[in-house]
Amino acid sequence: MPQNRPDTRGIVAPTALLTRVRLRHHQPAEPLRRHVEHYWFIDWDLPEPYVSNVLPHPSVHLTFQQDDADQPPYGELTGVAAPGLYTRKIHGRGRVCGVKFRPGAFRPFAPDAPVSEWTGRVLPYEEVFPATDPAAILSPTDTTDTTDTTDTTDSTDDAGRIAALDAYLLPLAPTAPDPQAELAIGLVDRIRADRGVRRVADFARAEGMTVRSLQRLFHAYVGVSPKWCILRYRIHEAVETAAARRDIDWAALAADLGYADQAHLVRDFTSTVGVPPTAYAG
Repeated sequence: MPQNRPDTRGIVAPTALLTRVRLRHHQPAEPLRRHVEHYWFIDWDLPEPYVSNVLPHPSVHLTFQQDDADQPPYGELTGVAAPGLYTRKIHGRGRVCGVKFRPGAFRPFAPDAPVSEWTGRVLPYEEVFPATDPAAILSPTDTTDTTDTTDTTDSTDDAGRIAALDAYLLPLAPTAPDPQAELAIGLVDRIRADRGVRRVADFARAEGMTVRSLQRLFHAYVGVSPKWCILRYRIHEAVETAAARRDIDWAALAADLGYADQAHLVRDFTSTVGVPPTAYAG
């Protein structure tokens, strides 16, 4: 089904970005959906360079990209970008076809190392995945229609890219469930959805785990700590609120997000985003 506006949670100043690029999200093939949150495609043709800032989710990304028509396409694996913002300067004409793995779901694709091995790193994708032709992903000749996409442009080119990514990833998908991955996926989903999750010790106890076992699981399957995830999703909510509203009661929002007081929210927001929340909202 079409989607009028892609999910922009985590993008700093999303309106400014969307006036400069074409961003779309798509669902992968059904067998991949437990592990892949979505495919994301972005194209740009800019007369002036633009710096994009993203407040990363606890997700690993696989991308195939071409930064300039005169440069060869390439692929990268990007681990969870921690701490702070992920910054990318784009210019000229370019394209990215990305795969966003669900938090906790990447490990079965690279079982020989904990996901924390990739945290804060950007490396050639061939170090983890089989080599393929990035051009075949970015500009496929197969434009056969696919089902259940969220294409905002009804582009048959996008349908071909979806098909190419599906064809690449399906043979690599795990054939048997990994109980630890399933547990990690569920725990991160609960942190993201439940504002009541505020303290790691309380969360571990509620899930019938020790703090140490919870930390080990996140180290192996998520790549960052449970505390990092709790704080990051709360900052996501603060950024989204600041972008959408001007009449914000910051003390009330801080309490709603589980902060001891407004000063703690301001400190975390400023250290993560780079400006105080009032300046961002203004």
